[in-house]
This record gives sequence, structure tokens and C-alpha cells, in this order.
Amino acid sequence: MNQKVTIRRLETGVPGLDELLGGGLPEYSFNLIAGTPGCGKTTLAHQIMFSLANPDRRALFFTILGEPPLKMLRYQQQFSFFDIGKTRDSIKFVNLSADLLDGDFDRVLARILEEVRKFSPALVFVDSFRSVIQASRATDDGPLNLQRFVQQLGMQMASWQATTFLIGEYSAPETESSPVSTVADGILWLSQLMHRDAMVRKIQVVKLRGQAQSPGLHTFRIGGDGLHIFPRTIIASPLAEKLQLSGDKRLSLGVPLLDDMMGGGLPIGYSMLAVGPSGSGKTILATQFLAEGVRKGEPGVIAAFEKSPNQLLSYQLHKLIDNGDVGLIDTRALDLSIDETLHNMVGMINRMQAKRVVIDSLAGFELALASAFREDFRESLYRMVAVLTGMGVTVLMTAELEDRYTDLRFSSYGNAFLADAILMLRYVELTGQLKRVISVVKIRGSAHSKDIRFFDIEEDSIKIGQALTPYQGILSGQPVIAPGSR
Repeated sequence: MNQKVTIRRLETGVPGLDELLGGGLPEYSFNLIAGTPGCGKTTLAHQIMFSLANPDRRALFFTILGEPPLKMLRYQQQFSFFDIGKTRDSIKFVNLSADLLDGDFDRVLARILEEVRKFSPALVFVDSFRSVIQASRATDDGPLNLQRFVQQLGMQMASWQATTFLIGEYSAPETESSPVSTVADGILWLSQLMHRDAMVRKIQVVKLRGQAQSPGLHTFRIGGDGLHIFPRTIIASPLAEKLQLSGDKRLSLGVPLLDDMMGGGLPIGYSMLAVGPSGSGKTILATQFLAEGVRKGEPGVIAAFEKSPNQLLSYQLHKLIDNGDVGLIDTRALDLSIDETLHNMVGMINRMQAKRVVIDSLAGFELALASAFREDFRESLYRMVAVLTGMGVTVLMTAELEDRYTDLRFSSYGNAFLADAILMLRYVELTGQLKRVISVVKIRGSAHSKDIRFFDIEEDSIKIGQALTPYQGILSGQPVIAPGSR
């Protein structure tokens, strides 16, 4: 052969699935959709079918269940992808349960082929194939007949140029030992697990012949629109391809003297961690960071995990969000995954052409995650920061840090290495009062001030004062905020 065979890829219409598959399902492939009960196998099959089916690409859906197709469709009609019009001219449902009662695989195969010849479908679905396997166990030569049935079905569907899907309830060991797994060109494995009080659904492309796919387990949700998959690896924004990061381009934090302390501001594309105890001003600093961006024509995005939208921070931030200058990520659900959150953030960044991102705070973020994801929080957070900064946006994260006064720590998670810059806000006890101080701990590749400076919060903004020294006006009772502070 002098030329390679080109295999057309079918777009499934399931958000996130084509990315896992490397661009879509190979046309004329023989596929298995497997998983435990209730994980969304039939819903996924219907979602693919209704997306792909049209008068020129018709679909045939065989049910081998004890219940009639009408009962199944009654529930599937609740999803937005269901199109009743397609069931009249593009999709046909056939019940094979009566043909399988005596375990005669030849009869079942003949019925399938008869329906295929009459309807000429480009898509064929068999649900649930587990029923076929159970029927094969009723006879001594059942396993051999099952293997022959699967092989013949695969060859016949390929000769009819149909893309085929077998849907069945399997545990992982059954899938590995099933004859279907050797014949199948593609295997999609769906699972759901309970971890404490949270349920997590995941999907894995176990096998896909002829094209690269995204490995590993990926989170998905089932909502009113069907399945929505959140791939672990997200393609960066097209803007990042044109962006060349350099430490000499900086963003103002909205606090002039703090910009000076940082050597001119925060370098573009950096991640900064603002750490400090409760009430030290981290959220107010984040608000000024976003407000300064809006003032300079740089839209922002905030994921606020510590407060609901109605309690959100300050009037200033409310106004920025209401005006559409700052996007707000919905974080009210308490069973989030980092992949889902990152997917939402990337989508909003691309839509708004955002330059600045705030995550407030990491402690709230961890609590908002489903318990199954908290064990991998450190690894997942590393991936999130890498994706966001890879897009060219500048990220400010806040982290709650218990102030023990005698200890100097930069992160309660051991995540300080994730940040390109660290800003520490803390309290000191002087003359019978708690005073706020701020210092720049690090900025990669940049000189910065080593001063520890007093600061205060006035009218929802941070005002930097004089440097902390043993003798400069502190013990003598002079004001904490020096005259002319900014």
C-alpha cells in the first residue's frame, strides 16, 4: 500500500469526550461502553446517538432488557439532547428480549442483521449486552457461542459500515476476561464511587485503536444536558501561543508602595501566594488587584470559595462583577472537583479575555472539593496553577495561615513552592495592640524589598506605612501609619 487509510472521526456531541478520544470516535469502529449500574452508560449512548443521528446517518438501538423501550425513553426524554423528531425518521428502537429467552445466539444475530438490512443504519447500539453474557452462562457451550456471536457481530457491522456500540454492566475483572474486550476497537469505562458523603463519577478510555487518547480517569457530571466530562488535561488558550513571558513586564497590585516593594509590581504570568491569618487583609488585597486591572483595561476572574455570592466581599467587588468587568466562578457546590473548577475558569478566562485571576482562598477551595479529591489536593493544585499561568494570566491566591507569632511559615499545605511570589501579611503585638505588617518573602528572578512594613485598612483599601524597626516611632507611641503613606 502506497497510501495510508484515513479514518474519519465522528464528533460525539458530549462535552469533553472528543478531547479524551483524541478528536472523536473512529467511524465504523466496534465499541464497548461499560461500567457499574447507575454510572450513566445508557445516557452516554443516547447522548452520542441523538447528537450523530440524522436522515443521512440513521441509528438503530436494540434493547435486550426485561423492560420495554418505552419505559427507558420515558426517562431519557427528560434530557435536553433528546429530540422526539429524530425518533420518527432517524432513530429506531427494537426490543430483542424475546429473541434471547432460549439463549439462541444465532437467532439473536439473525434478528439484528435483519433489522440492519431493513433500516440501513450508520450507528448500531445494543443495550444491555450484559444480558447476552448472562444468557450464555445458561448452557454448557455458552461461552464458546458468545465468543463466536461477538466476532460475527463485529464483522457483520464492519461489512455494513456501521459504527457499533455495546452497552453493558461490567466490573473491571469481567471486562478484562470478556471476549468483547478483545474484539472491541474502543472501550469506555464509566464508574461511580462513594467517598464518605460524596459521590464521584469518572470515565476512562481503556482502549482505542488507531489514535492517541488521553489516559487516566476523568471526572464527569450528569445534569439536565446529559454527561459533561472534565478532562484532566486542558488545552491552553490560543492567546498563550502568542504570549512571551518575561520578568520585565509587570502588573500593578493597586497599592503603589507595595508595587515598589516588589520591584515594580508582579511579573505577568506569575502566581502569587498571599498568606496570613484571618482578618489580615488578604481578600482586600485581592480586590485591589482586580480593581487595578479593570482600571487599566485588564478584565479579571475570581473564584471565591469562602463566601456565597450574596456575601461576596466588598461593595467595590460587587460593582466590578455587576458591571461585567470581573467574572465570578460559581463555587456554591460542595462536591466540586479541581478538573471541573479549572474547566469553568479556563472557559471564563477565554470568554472575557481575562488577564488576572484570584483564588480566594485555598482553604475554602479544599473544603469545597468532594472528599474524594482532597487527598490529591496538592497535586491537583499544582496542575491548576500550571494551566492558568501557561495561559499567560497572572494568578493571586490567598491562604489562611494561623498566626503563632513565634513561628515563620509560608503555607499550611506545603504548597509555597507552587508560587512564583509570596506575600506575607501578619500581626505583631506592640504597645498593647495588634498591628498589621506586610513583607515580600520572594519573587522568582527579581529583586525585592526586604522590609517589613506596617499597613492598615482604610475604606476597603490597603495603606502601606513605615518600615518596622526597633526604634522608629513605635515604642514612643507615634502613629502606625506614617505621614505621606500610600
